[in-house]
Amino acid sequence: MFRNPDADHLRALLREVRTIAVVGLSPKPDRPSHGVSRSMQSFGYRIVPVNPGQAAILGETCYATLRDIPEAVRAGIDLVDVFRQSDAVPAIVDDCIALGLKRLWLQDGVVDVEAAQRAVEAGIEVVMDRCVYRDYVNLIR
Repeated sequence: MFRNPDADHLRALLREVRTIAVVGLSPKPDRPSHGVSRSMQSFGYRIVPVNPGQAAILGETCYATLRDIPEAVRAGIDLVDVFRQSDAVPAIVDDCIALGLKRLWLQDGVVDVEAAQRAVEAGIEVVMDRCVYRDYVNLIR
């Protein structure tokens, strides 16, 4: 059965991560994905936006899917943060497995236990139904 990492593990993960691919990053400043990503940038993280139909968000080149991120950029991604509906998670897990991405964070309300367990079995660290910004503020700052 899937379980989220404990606080010590989350703290270590957030200290190690430097580049975050944000799947579902909105260009609209009033959307949670935008505010969280902008805040994470202000904490020193690089954000790689993933949203079809956008050229750039938060001053960074935007890609339609994880698979569209050039290898040179993808190689530096430490964490995939998901702001999508839960039914999108299985395909995102497929992409993470295929691309060798090793950490997956599913934001508040994004839950798919089966997909999360499949990711864990493929060697991916998974955090589910938690906010990366809130955990950063509570555990690091």
